[in-house]
Amino acid sequence: MYENETMPSLSGETAVRRAVTSHPRLFENNRYVYPVLSRRSGGISVGINLNPDKICNFDCIYCQVDRTVPPVLREVDEDRIIEELTALLDNTLSGSLFQHPAFREIPDQLKRINDIAFSGDGEPTTYPRFGEIVKKTADVKREFGLQEVKITAITNCTRFHVPAVLDAFEVMHRNNGEIWAKLEAGTAEYYHLVERTRISFERIVDNLKLAARRWPLVIQSLFMRVHGQPPPDKEILAFCNVLSDVLNQGGQLKNIQIYTVARRPAETYVTALTDAEVDRIARTTRENLPGIPVESYYGA
Repeated sequence: MYENETMPSLSGETAVRRAVTSHPRLFENNRYVYPVLSRRSGGISVGINLNPDKICNFDCIYCQVDRTVPPVLREVDEDRIIEELTALLDNTLSGSLFQHPAFREIPDQLKRINDIAFSGDGEPTTYPRFGEIVKKTADVKREFGLQEVKITAITNCTRFHVPAVLDAFEVMHRNNGEIWAKLEAGTAEYYHLVERTRISFERIVDNLKLAARRWPLVIQSLFMRVHGQPPPDKEILAFCNVLSDVLNQGGQLKNIQIYTVARRPAETYVTALTDAEVDRIARTTRENLPGIPVESYYGA
């Protein structure tokens, strides 16, 4: 309970803006499980951080994880995760979470659990026991009777070719699961500029095609200004062509999320697109991928 904490009254719009621009991975005394108001899920997203050591196989120029500060934890305690998840779900369903200053002033229609998301300080599928923690999470969700609540994996697509990861995704999808797959480039050159990784762009594209043939994917695409410049038009067209190839090879896309920087990025030369620039990318995407829903989300 949080009744002893006070804060100035905020308008619903201001409260939402503040909540979506602040996604701390540590909440109260929790080590791994944290609630955020997600602009893309439209409600409370219960995050599970399987990478408290802050190690990731990408080093994105827009990443909000501050790797200049040493991690608080380096090990994953699965029993502790389940304890924290159970308590947070209980507090959210009882309404006590919404007495906390971070959530007290948000509109009533957003005071709901939309999903339980594997999203933290690194790529969640690199956790060696990813499949086991997915199963335990599904069990907790079932115990609370939350069949309509999604289990999502917010992922950079680097490990879709690993059989154990595909098995974990299968468990997710049997429990109202959804894969939110990152794609933020159409060419290898731009991909390496943004993601800064040794993993090839070809691997990402192949993995997208592999997974999309099994399940409908949500594509999450963060575009930004780099040294003051938005992504070139030809890059957006190449991005659309990659997704068109996914569809042409039997893949399924549930929707595409076009968004921009909303929190402080890793590099100071990365800044948010204007609303008009986000809209232009979304419009180009709709024109080139007819029939696929495209959603736009703006900077703070």
